[in-house]
Amino acid sequence: MAQARKPALRVVRSPAPVYQLHIELRYTDPVIWRRLLVPGSVKLSKLHAILQLAMGWEGGHLHEFVIGETSYGEPDPDFPSDLPVEDEKKVTLAKALGVKKTFTYLYDYGDDWQHRVKVEKVLPPDLDLPYPICLDGSNACPPEDVGGVPGYYEFLEAINDPTHEEHQAMLEWCGGSFDPATFDLDEVNQRLSEVKL
Repeated sequence: MAQARKPALRVVRSPAPVYQLHIELRYTDPVIWRRLLVPGSVKLSKLHAILQLAMGWEGGHLHEFVIGETSYGEPDPDFPSDLPVEDEKKVTLAKALGVKKTFTYLYDYGDDWQHRVKVEKVLPPDLDLPYPICLDGSNACPPEDVGGVPGYYEFLEAINDPTHEEHQAMLEWCGGSFDPATFDLDEVNQRLSEVKL
């Protein structure tokens, strides 16, 4: 009588843990922030796209992640840096972080938007939730090319004061209106739904 063959063992990888991230645009008052859930398996290049969509940036400028002593971004052989930049396409969030709980996301070296990103929790994945997802946030993202934090406050002063010499020009520049207190969670999640992980 032939002996029954044992079925081959199948290795099933459990889905990656999920990181709850709090992203704060530094030096703004009131604070501009977002709270996101992203899988730890996300490549930093994809995390860049997620942060752009969540914050409201348009993505037209250089960026960099600074995690501990290491910088991650898009290495450019035509513009070598004094500090080596690791390729963000080759590393996941979980791998880059290790045990670290905070890091910096820089966007637009000219305007110097510095985001402090904090890992609030590491959670088991919920297979019913779409990732990435925004849970909460507050205040509108500044317009691109406004001149960093100082330029942003000058811009707000101009659009809020009809007697300001730049009032009309700044309103036209930003498309007619700008409400710094606006945050639409549904709109952010609609944008994030376009990200394929």
